[in-house]
Amino acid sequence: MCTRCLWLDQSKEDYIQYHDDEWGVPVLDDRTLFEFITLESAQAGLSWYTILKKRDAYKQAFADFNVQLVASMGDEDVARLLTESSIVRNEKKILATINNARAFINIQNAFGSFAKYQWQFVDYFPIVNNIASKADYQSQSEISVLFAKDLKRRGFKFLGPTTVYAHMQASGMINDHDNACFRKAQITTSYSHIDFATL
Repeated sequence: MCTRCLWLDQSKEDYIQYHDDEWGVPVLDDRTLFEFITLESAQAGLSWYTILKKRDAYKQAFADFNVQLVASMGDEDVARLLTESSIVRNEKKILATINNARAFINIQNAFGSFAKYQWQFVDYFPIVNNIASKADYQSQSEISVLFAKDLKRRGFKFLGPTTVYAHMQASGMINDHDNACFRKAQITTSYSHIDFATL
């Protein structure tokens, strides 16, 4: 049996799959980064597993996370999404997703890609934290505070330091797998040949 992270509820097969296949793996493409940001902002105040269960519904509701299409959504789309029981029907969060899509595109235009903008906050290389017990986990960091502050300055909503830290964990900017977790070393090895500065 593989040893996995202490936080993982191993009674949930879909949660195990997410942990094993995605969590902490460096993400370099903008579509996936927009998906992760959308889901993390929807998660604010809720459990991540709640949003994970609704992931496919979010994919359908928000145009397969095509940032251009989401940015073009208007009042009729908001009204329709508020009737979708398969997603979190919070008007502020729905409006924030559309708003964030527009801010996301502005960053793409300014930096060439959102990935290039995002990865600058960790000097274009993942941070690997020393996680020996649950006490070693943190909910935010100095970098997530700076990242969140810059996102807010650029118009993003529902992305405070804690939510941004979760995004950094999910997208591999931070490897917060337990030291004993089999995925920690696997992920670190997987990007040893990648030059993140050439994004």
